Amino acid sequence: MEKFEGKVAVITGGTSGIGLATAKQFVAEGAHVFITGRRQSELDAAISAIGERVTGVQGDISKLEDLDKLFETVKREKGHLDILFANAGVGTFLPLGQITEEQYRSTFDVNVKGTLFTVQKALPLFPNNIGSIIMTGSQANSAAFSVYGASKAAIRQLARNWILDLKGTGIRVNILSPGMVQTPAYDHLFGEHVDAVVEQAKNMIPSGRVGTVEEMANAVMFLASDESSYVNGIELFVDGGLGQI
Repeated sequence: MEKFEGKVAVITGGTSGIGLATAKQFVAEGAHVFITGRRQSELDAAISAIGERVTGVQGDISKLEDLDKLFETVKREKGHLDILFANAGVGTFLPLGQITEEQYRSTFDVNVKGTLFTVQKALPLFPNNIGSIIMTGSQANSAAFSVYGASKAAIRQLARNWILDLKGTGIRVNILSPGMVQTPAYDHLFGEHVDAVVEQAKNMIPSGRVGTVEEMANAVMFLASDESSYVNGIELFVDGGLGQI
């Protein structure tokens, strides 16, 4: 029997990168996966790439009505939820002195507000208050990326408090903190400079390379499984050692 046979997982931001790789691995291990994405064309492509036991729900996690649609779909089709990977996030570069209200609003609306209400609205679907919640954090501390970094610091603090709110239940909350992983989001952030950024990163990372989306997915699978049943409230750094130097 596969590790996640009969389990139901929700992955926000599941149309590319870490989210898509994780969805593929969950399905390969027997789960049914619900994925979200803001653009229907990308959602359709992801569903095709995953192939089976997948449901796509188009929406923006910063809009509460879209989250309601997501979890109403989960309830209607499966009746419960076992695993939530709150992975969707956005970020843009602007240095102090040039930060705009729009950058702040768009970043915090998705990364903080969206993640907060994704988790809160998912809670009633966990059967008998048992399940695993994983949220995507970040080690970002580069110049001009302070708003994004602050939003991910908020995610870390939410997890610290939520394990107290959920004390006595069987719901665990943990953070995946990826290192340098080349995903489509990097192409958007760095444009024509992405290859140079990746090469520079290799020189800084103790493992001598950037990570893969499959390696990030492996970490999510661990945090979602019974193998991590006594792991609660951690920030798991999957970064080739970069965060330790």
